[in-house]
Amino acid sequence: MLVLKWVSALEADSRELRGLAILAQGSQIIRLSGLRYKVRSQSGNGSYLVAMNNFREWTCEWPDYTFRHVTCKHIHAVKFSLNLRRRITSENLDLSAPTIAPEICKFCGSAELVRRGFRKTKTGRIQRFSCKNCSHRFVVNTGFQKRHYDAKAITAALDLYFKGVSFRNIADHLKQFFGRKPSQSTVHDWLKRYVAVAKEHVDRIVPTASGFWHVDEMKVNVDGNLEWLWNLMDDDTRFCISSLISQRREAEDARRVFQDSKKKLQAMPIAVTHDGLQSYHEAFKNEFYTNTKPQSIEVRSISIRERGFNNRMERLNQTFRDRNKTQRGLDSRSSAQEMSEAIRVAYNFVRPHMALDGKTPAEAAGINLQLGQNRWQSLIQQASLRKVPRPNTKASSP
Repeated sequence: MLVLKWVSALEADSRELRGLAILAQGSQIIRLSGLRYKVRSQSGNGSYLVAMNNFREWTCEWPDYTFRHVTCKHIHAVKFSLNLRRRITSENLDLSAPTIAPEICKFCGSAELVRRGFRKTKTGRIQRFSCKNCSHRFVVNTGFQKRHYDAKAITAALDLYFKGVSFRNIADHLKQFFGRKPSQSTVHDWLKRYVAVAKEHVDRIVPTASGFWHVDEMKVNVDGNLEWLWNLMDDDTRFCISSLISQRREAEDARRVFQDSKKKLQAMPIAVTHDGLQSYHEAFKNEFYTNTKPQSIEVRSISIRERGFNNRMERLNQTFRDRNKTQRGLDSRSSAQEMSEAIRVAYNFVRPHMALDGKTPAEAAGINLQLGQNRWQSLIQQASLRKVPRPNTKASSP
């Protein structure tokens, strides 16, 4: 008898743990009403109705309850979900992204700030701050104010775009998972607005580059015409330094890429590897040749038998091709430049790389913005606050 009771207790504990596992997945429990819930099967085959009967007892269609009349894992999951909902309501918990505190008061510049409650908005609560010096109360600019969609929906749309999903499918995804379907033009507006904010922020930070540059060009379809996208990246960190669109690939176009890279890194390269295009050679002489030492080295990677292979640029170029293939071309040169800059920001700061042990190129280049799990949301919040970390932002020089 004692053994049976012990086994029964173990089974009950196991059902509770499985109920917690269902709740932890986040999208398994669907609320039909206050007394009826649909819980999706963990195997992915269908779902089960959990409802309260006239005796105020929870019932379930799962065989564990139907034949054995025990509280099954689906009932436990619903109970845990209800307890969590009551706790959030009673304690007024905020489950949104962590608040980024301002460094100084925006009215008087004082650093004597304290938290002073919340401001309720349509998309959630925003932390309010109070200044001890001037007594002003204010909220920080998180970048998502006066939007009809919350930060999670907007950043999910950005993430899907850079994973190659079309605007139409992004809108459909938001309808399925967030309950509202924006227009394709709205998603495009989010892309232009927030990438511009993030780009202005990250371009003010100087990465710690190795000094070994790789440069390459590729064709892109711009309004039915083939134009050229120039990409320049750092060798060790895979950090994409510059992305520019041009109609031709003359020496002047290659010089623009080199000039932009020197401006961003505030340093001369140790070596520049290219595929042997004559325009690179002429641009290199004009931009990097000096009579003093140390001198930058030009490496022509014409074939795989030669030193200084330039093949790692192909992975970066493929990222652009994957996104451009979904769009099937770009309307204008300005939109092509916007797309190239957007991919550069996502490639450097959002997307981790296996070759860098799971780090982003920005982290490999010494830029640790502590973006957390939702990198887009944190990046936009930091950009809105203009809060640029001081350490690890010096460029290396040859």
